[in-house]
Amino acid sequence: MTSKKIHLSKIAMLIGLSAIVLLSIITYFSFRDVKKLPERDEATVKVTLINPVKNNASLEENIVSYGIKLLGTPYVGGGSSVDGFDCSGFVYFVFKHFKIQVPRSSSQFKDFGKEIPIDSVRKGDILVFLSPTRNVIGHVGIVTNPKGNESDFIHASSGSEMKVIITSLKNEGYTRRFVKAVRVL
Repeated sequence: MTSKKIHLSKIAMLIGLSAIVLLSIITYFSFRDVKKLPERDEATVKVTLINPVKNNASLEENIVSYGIKLLGTPYVGGGSSVDGFDCSGFVYFVFKHFKIQVPRSSSQFKDFGKEIPIDSVRKGDILVFLSPTRNVIGHVGIVTNPKGNESDFIHASSGSEMKVIITSLKNEGYTRRFVKAVRVL
């Protein structure tokens, strides 16, 4: 009788372990194709929490706040969604959220908007740059902290960062490529 109980106990344990393995396999295949959200660092999360879009803020403030919520989103060539952006796709996406039409391609910023002196930039203005490899318009970003030639701007970087970041115009790589600032608001 004791050996019968031991035998039944082993069978029950085998059935239990088989069920666990089967559930693990089902769970793995159910979730392996689930799209992962873009990785965001802790600083991005904190900025997002302290800088939400505010109803009583100016349009310029809200544009910048909305852009900041997208910090850390991956750079994706041709991208214009929260899954990933290229530089003009990021600017296009942010302004489109506020129903403001801007070009989808950085090259189209050559003749777009009202050109303003760099010393007159405000939050929400757009900075236009040459391509890093060619002498044509190839990069754009949104002013977040206006300080003339040392203004900060948010953009989708295809550099080593490969994500939406904030950079200073005093960064040599951008200073030498800077073409103009434009106001669209």
